[in-house]
Parts: sequence; structure tokens; C-alpha cells
Amino acid sequence: MFSLWPFVNTVILSLTDAQILRGGRFVGLENYGRALDDPDFWTATVNSVVYLAVVVPCLVLLPLALAVLVQRKVPGIGFFRSAFYTPVIASAVVVGLIWQWVLRSDGLVNTVFEKLHLISGPVPFLTDSTMLLVSAMIVTIWKGLGYYMVFYLAALGNVPASLYEAAALDGAGAVRRFRSITIPSVKPMMLLVGTLSAISALRVFTEIYILGGESGGPGGGARTLPFLIRQVGLGFAGETGYAAAVSILLFLLTLAFSLLGHRLSKGDEQ
Repeated sequence: MFSLWPFVNTVILSLTDAQILRGGRFVGLENYGRALDDPDFWTATVNSVVYLAVVVPCLVLLPLALAVLVQRKVPGIGFFRSAFYTPVIASAVVVGLIWQWVLRSDGLVNTVFEKLHLISGPVPFLTDSTMLLVSAMIVTIWKGLGYYMVFYLAALGNVPASLYEAAALDGAGAVRRFRSITIPSVKPMMLLVGTLSAISALRVFTEIYILGGESGGPGGGARTLPFLIRQVGLGFAGETGYAAAVSILLFLLTLAFSLLGHRLSKGDEQ
């Protein structure tokens, strides 16, 4: 009722010219052809893919490094584990508002840079499309570090300590042990984290909306596919048929990356 029917209904809507305040007539694949000819769709698609290409490697590698650091049993390490996880439990809207205050023209970062005479004018973190997209990526990475760190902590807990002890006796340093023992042991988890973070990156909306406003940055240059779907599908003139078609295209893109992750995982097991 809550999963299958909405999906089927979205597919049906994508084949019509339905709008918010009126039903639609069947138009076949017209909405899909319109999307493929729409510059806004391609801008949003490129932004989503670039977002994925930047965010996913960071969320695969950085949480692993954090997990290795906080796995050590030293006094006070529990505080750092909690500190790294705190952004995860914070609301995405609250996190976005905090970073908006930090990155705006008169915000914390620009003020500090100006006081240190590192810049002559405010850096356009939120008023330039490229900088806005990069700023949203930073927020996504910052919020996801603690979440995926927990995944890696679970995987690292299953690695026998005897492997590290034997490697140390053989003269392997910390870097060699990390490359030869840690990475091969957590590789399946790395593939899982990569798949999950890729799906999340393709669905990103809140960061762009909070930092860039309803337009998605200057001229809508930082819009992602979920942002475009909301923009064309809402309002009194909302084109729900076209928005549904873009939703299906986003689903196919997400499915492609999910299948790629599954295939890599299968290949690793073999």
C-alpha cells in the first residue's frame, strides 16, 4: 500500500500530462522525450552525478579513517565517538541552517578569513552555483561521517587482533597493516557504504534547498534531480506528469548505481 502502489501510480502519472488541479490524458512517452530535451533536466542530472562522484569516495574513505582512530582504547575516546556521531542525530534542516550561518557572506568563515587578511572580499559560498554545490557536498560529507563510521566500527570489530599482532611481529608498520589487513577485511563494508552513500547522494535535496533557497542557487544552477522534481511538480501549475517522468528517470539512475555496487560486491566475494 505504501511502497508498491505509489511506485505504480508514479509510472502511470509519468505517461500522462496530469497537473495538480486537473487530471491528465495519456501522452505515452512524451514526458520522457521532453525531459531528454530539457536543459534544466541535464543540468540537474550533471549536478547529481558530480555530487555522487565527489561525495561517495569521501564517505567511503574518511569514515574508515575515523573508525580506525576511534577504535583505539584510550582514555576519553568515548567523547570523540559521540562528537563524531552528533551530526547524524541532528535534523538535516538544523544542520543546513547552521552551515548557512557559517558560510554566508557575513558568516563565520568569511569573517575569520577577512580578519586574517586571507581574502579581500567575501567568498561566494552561497551565491555562486559551483560554490553552492561544493558547500552542499561539504555539509553532506560532514553529516554522514559519523553514520558510516559506525558501519566500519562494526566491521573492524570482526577483524581478529591476532592478524595485527602477527603482522607487527613480522615488522609491518601501521601503514602496511592498514593496507594489508584493514582494507581487505572491511572491503565488503566499503562496497556497502559506497552503494548506500551513492543512493543518498542522488537523493540530496535538503542541503541545496536550505543553502540555496527555493530557486536552487543563482539561475537554478545548483539544482539536483530531486530539487527539479519538487520544482516542476508543486504549485498551482505543478506538472505532476512531467515530475513523475523525471522521478522515474532518477529511479533508473539510482538503480544503475545500485546494480553496479551489487556487481562489484559479487565480484569481490568470488
